[in-house]
Amino acid sequence: MVEKSLAVGLVYGGKSGEHEVSLQTAFAVMNAFDFSKYKIIPFYITKQGEWRKGEEMDAPFAEAGELKLENAFGGTKAAMDSLFSRLYGGPAGPDIMFPLLHGTFGEDGTIQGLFEMADMPYVGAGVLASAAGMDKGVMKKLFAQAGLPQVQYCYFSHAQWGNDRHGLIQEMEDKLGYPSFVKPANLGSSVGISKARNREELEQAVEFAFRYDLKVIVEEFVDAREIEVSVLGNEEPIASVPGEIMSSAEYYDYTAKYTDGQSEMLIPAPIDAEKAEQIRAAALHAFRSIEGCGITRADFFLRKSDGKILINEVNTMPGFTPYSMYPLLWRETGLSYAELLDRMISLGLERYERRSKLNYENI
Repeated sequence: MVEKSLAVGLVYGGKSGEHEVSLQTAFAVMNAFDFSKYKIIPFYITKQGEWRKGEEMDAPFAEAGELKLENAFGGTKAAMDSLFSRLYGGPAGPDIMFPLLHGTFGEDGTIQGLFEMADMPYVGAGVLASAAGMDKGVMKKLFAQAGLPQVQYCYFSHAQWGNDRHGLIQEMEDKLGYPSFVKPANLGSSVGISKARNREELEQAVEFAFRYDLKVIVEEFVDAREIEVSVLGNEEPIASVPGEIMSSAEYYDYTAKYTDGQSEMLIPAPIDAEKAEQIRAAALHAFRSIEGCGITRADFFLRKSDGKILINEVNTMPGFTPYSMYPLLWRETGLSYAELLDRMISLGLERYERRSKLNYENI
């Protein structure tokens, strides 16, 4: 008897500043699936937030441009009907959702909450880990609670900036000094990040970051190597070999990550075995500190002056093209791209099965 193909709903695009990065990830994932085991249902979200559901796929897209399903049938209502089919007994929807969204409205717990309400299994981190992993201020508080060393930082809202700009600037200068890095609290792919070398640049950088979020985080500069580790699993996660980023720019900004093609990834990172094991252990500790599940990439600074390991951040939906750090680290660890996709789907189904056995009523 031929086993039924698993229907996977791939969600990509989205309203965030990382829309184009999501398209790159989606094209790579769609073309890596084993179509003898899976059938793919594409869900494209436009930059305006409208959902477009495509026809079921039994072969990869030929071109990345086909991902933008602007003329797909039905639009938002058809897409939502398919997603929520479990709730009202309509036509069969996907067996599992696979969000390939980066940044806000996708990586921050919002779409994960939608899947939970729709009673849908999904790939990747849950609501809590996604939200905590997206908000750099909350993330750093959890790291501190877990005892993970990190750089000094300041964290404030748009309202606080408006009410006490001078006081915040003075605090940042006293605590962090120059240069410092200014980031939107809830965005990835280095969007909205600036390096400030003096007070004028600091004010400009904060105003720029507030274009992308209502909260901003400012971090001290540390002269360090950038090391990354991939984590995979639910209750018993495992860590990949570490890799090192050799940025083509002064720091690892959006251009260095995605457009100039000059940055290098050294896999495995050229560090001694003891230090590599310490970083892998720290990656698992960071994963657990945010209640992670599914996948996460943990990013570290290895300070040049003393070799100290500092957690930078975690990313619960890292870039996932065959040339991205997350899958390349697993390839070096012994897990191919296709095997990694299989494992991620299996973990999503496993978590759903375990959670579906919970009671939500007083018995």
